[in-house]
Amino acid sequence: MAVSSAADATAAPAQRLHLIACGGSIMHNLALALHRRGARVTGSDDEIFEPAKGRLAAAGLLPAQEGWFPEKVTADLDAVIVGMHARADNPELLRAQELGLRVYSFPEYIYEASKDKQRVVIGGSHGKTSITSLILHVLRFHGRKFDYAVGAQLEGFDLMVQLTEDAPIIIIEGDEYLSSPIDRRPKFHLYQHHIGLISGISWDHINVFPTEEDYREQFRIFAEMTPKAGVLIYDQDDEQVQLVTVPSNPSVKYIGYGPHENVVRDGRTFLLTKRDEEVPVQVFGAHNLRNISAAKEVCKQLGIKGKDFYEAIATFKGAARRLELVRESKSSVVYKDFAHAPSKLKATATALKQQFPKRRLVACLELHTFSSLNPNFLPQYAHTFDAPDVAVVYFNPHVLEHKRLPPLPPEQVQKAFQRPDLQVFTDSRELAAFLQKQDWTDANLLMMSSGTFDGLDLTKLAEQVTAE
Repeated sequence: MAVSSAADATAAPAQRLHLIACGGSIMHNLALALHRRGARVTGSDDEIFEPAKGRLAAAGLLPAQEGWFPEKVTADLDAVIVGMHARADNPELLRAQELGLRVYSFPEYIYEASKDKQRVVIGGSHGKTSITSLILHVLRFHGRKFDYAVGAQLEGFDLMVQLTEDAPIIIIEGDEYLSSPIDRRPKFHLYQHHIGLISGISWDHINVFPTEEDYREQFRIFAEMTPKAGVLIYDQDDEQVQLVTVPSNPSVKYIGYGPHENVVRDGRTFLLTKRDEEVPVQVFGAHNLRNISAAKEVCKQLGIKGKDFYEAIATFKGAARRLELVRESKSSVVYKDFAHAPSKLKATATALKQQFPKRRLVACLELHTFSSLNPNFLPQYAHTFDAPDVAVVYFNPHVLEHKRLPPLPPEQVQKAFQRPDLQVFTDSRELAAFLQKQDWTDANLLMMSSGTFDGLDLTKLAEQVTAE
């Protein structure tokens, strides 16, 4: 694996770094960010797919071979950073521990690299990527210096991670999932925020947090970590959030928010400002109006005035795969969304139906995550898919086998969603055929998944849906 020519750089906390599981979405972006900063970066992974493979290769950082090679971990390394894809018995990790090297998880290293910065951490079961994206867009629009770590590729940003010396602040998407295979703490507990935000709480990650109480507790801990003179911003209408954000510390500033005032005309959303102005925006839905309010409160804390926020927000197109427009015609639109958790599913499907109330909505959800395929968790989906006129669920039985979950009869899925007319498919070709047969006159299509519907050609499907 090639190394940076800037071996004499002294800015980063550790200059000779080895990344275990460097092919992951966030880990390969970290590798590129560290390389750009001047660190000498090496890494390993047992599987690397596009776009990580091509991006690492272009930077000269692609491992010569896939797999784990303990000999890559040497005593002259300043540190090793381990990703969640690795296991606790990973041979390279074991070698690093044997040598007594400093081993960081991703969040530990981000904190280490931003100790001297103001840290803004955006947490929540849903909306955190969109809120983080909104904030980054506004700051960039107005030429502010900032670092960031976000879980999606954003328009105008070539990396999902940026670490520099001179940026005074860092905006971090605070995932509540585990930090590493050897660190069972949620990622957002490790960033030690100055400004924290909780966008909403809806039980997820059942494999790690077996009860709703266990899951909510992680957000309570995050809220209580807000330091003296710190700020905690939260969705004031979310009942679960209210349980963990009780204003109990007189040294902390608590700020609640709700959906931004708006009006919808002809499928277009306009924000209403205190000056009775209307600001057209390119995102829509009650959840996005809450996200905009959340981002506005954060930006206000960072010195962005209201009129400057609205000027920037009018040009925001949304985060990748977050209610992302695929194709449109005069009578149809096709959107894709990363939604998979119950709360996200309900918010996204309802938003699209409300935005185009006169059009029929066909919505498809792929059950792909451990939680969504778990029989004990499935009842959480009850009535979350009521908004579409035609509701479709797809899952691949092989994914169940891979995750070591029991078989899932389609009737059980129908019962869990409490929608008798729910269409359930387990073959992507049959799903595609069903969608192609639909009447797409004055109808919209919404495809929701954290997967790919097993390679379904969404571009081709969208062309058929929007054909005049």
